[in-house]
Amino acid sequence: MDRNQATGLILFAAVILVYSIFFASTPETPPVETETPVQTETPEKTQAAELTPAMQAVNDSTVDANKIAKYGVLATMTQGTDELLTLENDKIQVFISSKGGQVKKVHLKEYETWQKEPLYLFDEKSSNMDFSLETSNGPVYLSDFYFSHKITSSQNEDGLAVTTLTLKSGTESGTLTQTFSVTEGSYVVEKDFTIDRFNGVFTSQSLELNWEDQVKRVERDIAESRRKTEVNYFTSSESYENLGVGNDPEAETIAEPVKWIGFSQRFFTAGIIASTDFQNVTLSQNTPADSSSVRNMTANLKVPITDGSANVKFYFGPDKYKTLKKVTEGFEKNVDMGYFFVSWVNKYIIVNLFQFLQKFFNNYGVIIILIVLIIKLALSPLTYKSYIGMAKMRVIKPEIDELKEQYGDDPTKMQQEQMKLFSKLGVSPISGCLPMVLQMPFLFAMFFFFPNAVELRQESFLWASDLSTYDEFIKLPFTIPFYGSHVSLFTLLMTVSQIIYTHFNNQLTTATGPMKNLGYVMPVMFMFVLNSYPAGLSFYYFVSNMVTFGQQAIIKLFVDDDKIRQKVEESKVKNANKKKSKFQQRLEEAMKAADANRKK
Repeated sequence: MDRNQATGLILFAAVILVYSIFFASTPETPPVETETPVQTETPEKTQAAELTPAMQAVNDSTVDANKIAKYGVLATMTQGTDELLTLENDKIQVFISSKGGQVKKVHLKEYETWQKEPLYLFDEKSSNMDFSLETSNGPVYLSDFYFSHKITSSQNEDGLAVTTLTLKSGTESGTLTQTFSVTEGSYVVEKDFTIDRFNGVFTSQSLELNWEDQVKRVERDIAESRRKTEVNYFTSSESYENLGVGNDPEAETIAEPVKWIGFSQRFFTAGIIASTDFQNVTLSQNTPADSSSVRNMTANLKVPITDGSANVKFYFGPDKYKTLKKVTEGFEKNVDMGYFFVSWVNKYIIVNLFQFLQKFFNNYGVIIILIVLIIKLALSPLTYKSYIGMAKMRVIKPEIDELKEQYGDDPTKMQQEQMKLFSKLGVSPISGCLPMVLQMPFLFAMFFFFPNAVELRQESFLWASDLSTYDEFIKLPFTIPFYGSHVSLFTLLMTVSQIIYTHFNNQLTTATGPMKNLGYVMPVMFMFVLNSYPAGLSFYYFVSNMVTFGQQAIIKLFVDDDKIRQKVEESKVKNANKKKSKFQQRLEEAMKAADANRKK
């Protein structure tokens, strides 16, 4: 190989090397086939794409899309920490959740359950009280929102301490504020609700409340508690109504606006009071088959919102007549004072008398004795007239017996002659009965007062550990129909004293036959009725019988039959030439007409 050939080969190799480095490509690796997923737009993304600018700002936060879709600009208010806050005064403790401002439980400081445990009127297990607002996306519940809180103290115009709990939650679009306040010495909790801005978010001018309460058992006698537990309400037309203790409707819608609603137990009430009448009120109650609760109650209502604000009051406390009367109009009707013909005795006499005596005595057995003495002393003129009237009938019994011998076969003639005799002797056959009738309202008033007197609750006297329920002196190993499985000694003493009084009274009257024996039957009947009633009631009747018996014994010492007979004879002489009154004439004519019709 010559020099030229060698040079040509070297140049050719150099060209090949340069080409391979700069121009030739490397072998391609076969591509791996993968399935590209089809991109679909999720509902959340679709909804997020349609959000307003304010809602887009929320979307940039840590709130998930579901909450943004449901709550919109309110979504950030659904994040936070739940704290249980305490609002209290000297009477009550109210526990409120910072999540929604819900009232979770209420503790009455002055009272205990029958098992001597702290008395909670309700708690989060037995009651749920939730407010809601209507928005364009549907209702939202305040219990979904977290609120910041602040507790402050101040004084009102009367110098009483006021504790205020302020709960606030909001966004750039607006603020929701709930304010709770209690005043020293009061069982009333006032709630103010305010909406600041949130323009166009809320679509209804009302705050809806749904309240469910399984009334807790706080008394020993659950049967008596159920008889006294009911939903009460007061309408805008000032009509007091209730669902009734024997009526358990599924739901009852009230046709007119309502001023207040009370979940009333035997001795306590949890109630809500409107500043502006509640609308669209639906109430219900039912009695559970077991003893897990006394009764189950619900209330659904709407609180009107005016200029962005709503106000309600709650009452959590005892059923004391004067305390309830100060709360709002008609609220004292949560205490059953009896029918109209006896309720005035309790409202205007017994309640005030009880309150007065409580200032000087703390033993309620002594207070009951003093009430009996005061009432009997005030009614003593009627007792005296009743005794004299019966005594007059007794001393003229010989004359009445003569008329029976003459006209015994002719009842009409007998009545006519008796009327002539009574007029001649100046004796009225009703003079002994009328004063007793006038005392009846006081007797029956106690039948309503003592079973509902929270003052007697857990107050002991002698062998009775609680004057507000029956005294179980003897526990029977069996149950007597209509009587029970126990013996109430106060009821037994009341029965015995009434029989003794009846025996004594029969010596002073002219009653014969069934009417005379009825006085012995009635006490036995009442023994069956009152055996399961409060010991305070039976004790009152027992003391009343003994005082009445003593009054008549004293009267008998100063007024004997001879003196009464002398007065009757004086009336006989005085009325000898007395003309018949028009009433007597009309009565005799009516009797004659009746006799003539009978003989036809």
